Amino acid sequence: MPKLTAAALTRIRATSERQEIPDSASSCGLRLVIQPSGHRSWAMRFRRPNGKPAKLTLGPLAISGDEMEGDPAIGAPLTLAAARRLAERVSHERALGRDVTAEKHRARLERKAHIAANFEQAARDFVRQHAMRKTRRWQATARVLGLSPDDLELIPNGLAARWRDVPIADVDGDLVHAVIDEAREKGIPGLERHVDGPSESRARAMFTSLRTMFTFLLERRRVKANPCLGVTSPEAPRARDRVLTDDEVVRFWAATQTLSKPFCQALRVLLLTGARLNEVASMKRDELSADGLTWYLPAERSKNGLAHTVPLAPLVRDILSKVDKIAGSDFVFTSTGKVPVAGFGKIKPQLDAAMKGVPHWRLHDLRRTCVTGMAELGIRPDVIELAVNHRSGSSRRGVAGIYNRSELLPERKAALERWAAHVERLVSGRPADKVVPLGRRGKR
Repeated sequence: MPKLTAAALTRIRATSERQEIPDSASSCGLRLVIQPSGHRSWAMRFRRPNGKPAKLTLGPLAISGDEMEGDPAIGAPLTLAAARRLAERVSHERALGRDVTAEKHRARLERKAHIAANFEQAARDFVRQHAMRKTRRWQATARVLGLSPDDLELIPNGLAARWRDVPIADVDGDLVHAVIDEAREKGIPGLERHVDGPSESRARAMFTSLRTMFTFLLERRRVKANPCLGVTSPEAPRARDRVLTDDEVVRFWAATQTLSKPFCQALRVLLLTGARLNEVASMKRDELSADGLTWYLPAERSKNGLAHTVPLAPLVRDILSKVDKIAGSDFVFTSTGKVPVAGFGKIKPQLDAAMKGVPHWRLHDLRRTCVTGMAELGIRPDVIELAVNHRSGSSRRGVAGIYNRSELLPERKAALERWAAHVERLVSGRPADKVVPLGRRGKR
């Protein structure tokens, strides 16, 4: 074995096997450890007070070779001289009867417990262990809490960065109230504000995220109480009743033509199927039947957690057949091939401009328009609910909801085809023998 000197440290090479080179100039059991990867560190080998062999890692080799100021510490980069001084100090502590390995292990556990007790780690644990597994929109929850959905690292100036060193037990109702009010008036910490002025939706997002997180922590006995319980919940949004009129449906259809692919096709499918935006936007090719007649939405992608079968009307099949395919991509609507199409919030103003002043409508109103349109075409309510995977209506309550498991697929197919044919007649301007006008149900 080569003698360890400052010059020799630069000449010793890594091999395919792990090496431990004793320091012959030290009587403390100091060794240089060289991994096959080339990583080098200092360690000591000795026997514990109970006679069992032990190893204590002191720290990595200081690559620069510069001596550090002050006393060397375990875990810091160490030169040969610093490693020798630290090894002598550890040996002296052992001579006094101290079990240095047990103390180091205890210190490591204390540091780990301290980190786990802080808001930053608690938020990260909540996202990993609950939100990602049990919620569909966990990415939004992570952002509200100040964590990037990509790697769960801190968002600059986000909530987790602001409270990273705050013990989770010290987060009380006053802190929660203050950050909810800040989200309402100024915006969620670390996130771009899309709406000027106060926003109850921002306040609700913050309140809901914190309340759910602390419920998770309470169930795991990491906190003694949920500080959100004493905080007034932000106002709930008013139930919307906005439905597009016949003329507005025609304007919408024409306006989608001004959008780039695949936004145009995705939005048209949204109107024709009555599905939810995320369900359509993230549609995968393996969810479509081989003959293209049916879309099978898996339970994990539906809002109510129920698998859903969507018979596709001829107009929908025609739209899907014209969507550009990206080789190797699982997604039907995608711009990159790697992720589903996104950014509908940025597309909406462009759509509004092309619709020339259609007021106070949202993309989710397309689902309500589809449901209301089918109702006014004379389709039964239970068929409509099944067609759009909405199972909370009166038609499926009580005994009917428990024992009636009929999926009414032929009726749903006919309903969606009638609705698609109705929309097609509207946008093409062709007359029909019997068309129920949608204009009388338009509400502002």
